[in-house]
Amino acid sequence: MQPQSDRASTDQVWEWLAQVPDPEIPVISLTDLGIIRDVEWQGDTLVVAVTPTYSGCPATSIINMDIETALRSNGIEKLRLDRRLSPSWTTHWISEAGREKLRAYGIAPPIDGTAADGRLDARVARMAGESNLVIICPRCGSNHTEKVSQFGSTPCKASYRCTDCLEPFDYFKCI
Repeated sequence: MQPQSDRASTDQVWEWLAQVPDPEIPVISLTDLGIIRDVEWQGDTLVVAVTPTYSGCPATSIINMDIETALRSNGIEKLRLDRRLSPSWTTHWISEAGREKLRAYGIAPPIDGTAADGRLDARVARMAGESNLVIICPRCGSNHTEKVSQFGSTPCKASYRCTDCLEPFDYFKCI
């Protein structure tokens, strides 16, 4: 058993995990994406709780392998990854830094208070006085955009186009 004084702190483990990129959107880390839910030592075993963005996410096995590789390369010998499906992942878990990284990468970040179909939820729509979502172009900042397709490069994104700069971009749908 590894002595407690020789093992990495949970803060250090979080720092290592913050360096692991999402395989589908490499500009954002798994921690910025909000899928790493908890890190704790249980005896001499490091337990990392992971909530996939959705239960059928095709990148889940790659994400788990990347987590394991990163932690083992930093000396973690006993490791267990716990898949947590409840509560379900939500785009509300994406950090502010992660949202800015998405925008800088050319992906419009999710707008809180919206549904996956791109419509404002009833409460937000009443407050905004509208029913359709206005997505800001991450390239030029224009609010003159239009949805091209409900599905983008991955199921969690929709395709949009800016009518000012004419550039296509993905919008990370709110879940």
